[in-house]
Amino acid sequence: MALRPVQVNIKAVDAAAIGRFWAEALGWHAYSPGVTTYVGPAGGLVWPDPVAVCVDVVPVTRPKTAAKNRTHLDLATTSAAHQAELVARLLALGATPADVGQGDVPWTVLADPEGNEFCVLEPREVYRDTGPIAAVVVDCADPRAMARFWGQAMDWTPHEVTDEQAVLRSAQGTGPYLEFLRSSDVATAPDRVHLDLLPYPGDDKDAEVARLRALGAGDLDLGQGDVPWTCLTDPEGHEFCVLALSE
Repeated sequence: MALRPVQVNIKAVDAAAIGRFWAEALGWHAYSPGVTTYVGPAGGLVWPDPVAVCVDVVPVTRPKTAAKNRTHLDLATTSAAHQAELVARLLALGATPADVGQGDVPWTVLADPEGNEFCVLEPREVYRDTGPIAAVVVDCADPRAMARFWGQAMDWTPHEVTDEQAVLRSAQGTGPYLEFLRSSDVATAPDRVHLDLLPYPGDDKDAEVARLRALGAGDLDLGQGDVPWTCLTDPEGHEFCVLALSE
């Protein structure tokens, strides 16, 4: 039994507009299968995508606070020229420069039009085959503990586990990385960005949720009511959802 991350959930007041922004940012397409805006590779809506971790933009009524998100996307580039072109294009689409205390670094920190932070990385060999999303990055207090929990929650393989960071990727070596970086930041507002996980065909969602609780996950009530997915938190309070295959 195991779960796989299938999408990054981003909350937005104008979900359609933020979906279009992320579609342009990633070179993908924005689909509207229901109340959310799903951003995935062009060529038709495929859910779940067999390789990519996609983006699902969910409408909410409250705008983002000034608090920095604990989860963000790192975007891959293939050359210095590509990085510069992508940053310029994103700024033209409504992104804004963001200062999260990064100092003088070779990557560029931006925020989408509703303030969700993300990074445009300089070219790195490790991300040459990830697709447009190099990594889903999560701030945490204890990367080793996060590697233990998420490594057991999912079927992804640990690539590096230290006191400063933990790095996981799919066992097939495809798609983005999941990275946990040590940070002293603490949560001051509900997460605007989180991972959605999905069981494999033939696995039982309720059994998977029970397994996660045994690993240290906590239940989360966001006022979601009677829905087919289950909202949980990991041992450090990062929110995530376990989806149902029938969705």
